[in-house]
Amino acid sequence: MIFWIILYLFLIFSDPIEDNDPIWVFVIARGAHIIPQIMISYFLAYWLLPKFLYTKKYVLFTIYAVISAYIICAFSRVLMVHIAEPMFRPMPFHQEPILEILTDWGKLISGYFLTIYSIALFFLLIKLTFERIEEQSLKKEKTAIELKMLKAQLNPHFLFNTLNNIYSLSIINSPKTSESIGKLSEILDYVLYRCNQKYVPLAGEITLLENYISLERLRYDERLEVTFTHHVAPQTEIAPLILLSMVENAFKHGAGEDSGSPKITINLTQEEDVLTFTVFNTTAKLPQEKSGGAIGLENSKKQLELLYPNTHTIAIEQQENSFQVVITLKTTAHES
Repeated sequence: MIFWIILYLFLIFSDPIEDNDPIWVFVIARGAHIIPQIMISYFLAYWLLPKFLYTKKYVLFTIYAVISAYIICAFSRVLMVHIAEPMFRPMPFHQEPILEILTDWGKLISGYFLTIYSIALFFLLIKLTFERIEEQSLKKEKTAIELKMLKAQLNPHFLFNTLNNIYSLSIINSPKTSESIGKLSEILDYVLYRCNQKYVPLAGEITLLENYISLERLRYDERLEVTFTHHVAPQTEIAPLILLSMVENAFKHGAGEDSGSPKITINLTQEEDVLTFTVFNTTAKLPQEKSGGAIGLENSKKQLELLYPNTHTIAIEQQENSFQVVITLKTTAHES
């Protein structure tokens, strides 16, 4: 509505008033011009383009485009000559017969086609621009919602098992009780309150992993061998919880399913603006597909696709008694 009102007023006041014609003459004349422009604009935007051009039905699109162009140009000429002009031109004056209007292709093309379709194309350009802006806004909103949901999927089994382990330590008055409570508190504080940004300092993620590993060690005592090494710039920023999801997956499908002496090796390195995160874990046997398995790994994949499009790689190597995931991602574009 705003677009057409502005255009209508512009058409009325853009031409100088000749022969002392009153303003209502221009109101009628420009109204006769703008009505066909409105009609063809919405016809193109909401029927012809979506139904035929966007669906790649090019032959039908061309046929309907030519027919509609002829109809709207002829209608515009008839509207002007037989309806608008008699309202403000003194009679008698020469009026082209409708049959002559319909057969005068040259005048329809030269006098009406360019005028009508230039406005229609301008309308389409504005419409597509606003749709693009809205689409980007919705995409950002959708991405934020998806990331929020992914971050909320901290494995509840980890919390349940950790609380059980702390309870067991408290019964025997273990000196590890207070330390374990402190580490769990740090994890919850970080996950709930400190990683609400799109990107967070890598140092916080490293501390999160260290606390997580310390608490998981309580479940396996000495039979589990865990190695975590990191050589990175702590101030580098990264999407939160991606690394934790992968480590969760290693404990769940490595140590959690291996009753022997499981091993987990975690390595985080940085070379200029490229981070490489490797998680290796032994398995009791070749992992089988499960309906709820590898949730942590799937979460990592989704977050990487959302936050590092075309700037990350993920390689999975699965053997009979081991499983390894290697993620590389470029951080330069996200540091700020």
